[in-house]
Amino acid sequence: MEFTLTTMFYIFISIISSLVLVKIVFKFFPSGTRKLALPPGTMGWPYIGETFQLYSQDPNVFFASKVKKFGSIFKTHILGCPCVMISSPAAAKLVLVTKSHLFKPTFPASKERMLGKQAIFFHQGPYHAKLRKLVLRAFMPDSVKNIIPDIESLATESLKSWEGGLINTFQEMKTYTFNVALLSIFGKDGIHYREDLKKCYYNLEKGYNSMPINLPGTLFHKAMKARQELAQIIANIISFRRETKQDYNDLLGSFMGDKEGLTDEQIADNMIGVIFAARDTTASALTWIVKYLAENPSVLQAVTEEQEAIMRTKEESGEGKDLSWGDTKKMPLTSRVIQETLRVASILSFTFREAVEDVEFEGYSIPKGWKVLPLFRHIHHSPENYYEPEKFDPSRFEVSPKPNTFMPFGNGTHACPGNELAKMEILVLVHHMTTKYRWSVMGPQTGIQYAPFALPQNGLPIRLSLK
Repeated sequence: MEFTLTTMFYIFISIISSLVLVKIVFKFFPSGTRKLALPPGTMGWPYIGETFQLYSQDPNVFFASKVKKFGSIFKTHILGCPCVMISSPAAAKLVLVTKSHLFKPTFPASKERMLGKQAIFFHQGPYHAKLRKLVLRAFMPDSVKNIIPDIESLATESLKSWEGGLINTFQEMKTYTFNVALLSIFGKDGIHYREDLKKCYYNLEKGYNSMPINLPGTLFHKAMKARQELAQIIANIISFRRETKQDYNDLLGSFMGDKEGLTDEQIADNMIGVIFAARDTTASALTWIVKYLAENPSVLQAVTEEQEAIMRTKEESGEGKDLSWGDTKKMPLTSRVIQETLRVASILSFTFREAVEDVEFEGYSIPKGWKVLPLFRHIHHSPENYYEPEKFDPSRFEVSPKPNTFMPFGNGTHACPGNELAKMEILVLVHHMTTKYRWSVMGPQTGIQYAPFALPQNGLPIRLSLK
């Protein structure tokens, strides 16, 4: 066959026409034919990713620099997981509420294995709904009311043990919140196992943000060994209760009383999970409250006056000195201090979700199995959401914040079910601390350490004394 210039011209025109036609098809019929790009961003080093960058610097700086460079949605790689981080209130609502069925709750592999795969954090659907119902049964106001006297005893004992000495605020608050957690989970039975539980849990927590490398000598290996010991202690408590056949109003009683029945493994995973959720976050919030009150004398004075007024009213009415549920409802300023602390400190910088299928999100592709992280900290510190966001100003909560801009306990069906208990133990401790004690911060007062939670430098050393 002879190729003339005319023939070659027609072939060239046909190829160009075909390419144009293909482009038109891709443009107007994209479904199933065009693969969306991943969000912009950097993935860091192989496997390690950008874990060290996130946990070794101010997370506000890390998030802000990423948002400035890539926009409100970007990819990264932390704790061994490819991730997509989202920083707008609307996107956070979409992931946590509107389209939550596409994003299951999850944690990095190390934390998931240490807490236990049957824990409430890692599930959705009927099993999660049942667990949440059982947890709420033990943590709703009616249940929390019954243990206020015991929480108050733990608070006053803790404060008395701190008198006169130099203490690490965060470490002491961890002990206080751990004891409250055991009280809410195991009732007064927890006292008998407190030291053994504490020893095992302290070893477990050291590996929470470690790489999941289960080799002798690694933090992860030591943590998994401690987890086995912790599960055995819980199994012993369960066995004892089955033998005594008594009814208990604590969380373990709620789980064991479930008519459909939970396995011992499911109960143990959830007990360990609740200790994790109830302890460090609340201890961190209390530490920041102590710091912010010390730095803002006018706020401290106003909180003290509010708490002293409650104390005087009780004495004048002959009600006695013990706090009641009703008393905690007369603490609006103190409650705003807690809210502002949770906003500024942003104890949880983000939460983990995982795409259950390939998801199209704001024009990008999020592959199945990738983690999706709503950035609570960035939302709480955005000038678009809060005027002068770095300033500690409890008065800003005299007006409700804009929707989806204040999420210290998460949002949606997986929001923290223990937030009532957390607020209660904070209010009780602040009441006794401000009415009976004065304190001063010792050493550097501006430094912050960032792993795994943002905390005042060295856990905020203070010296506490009676008024």
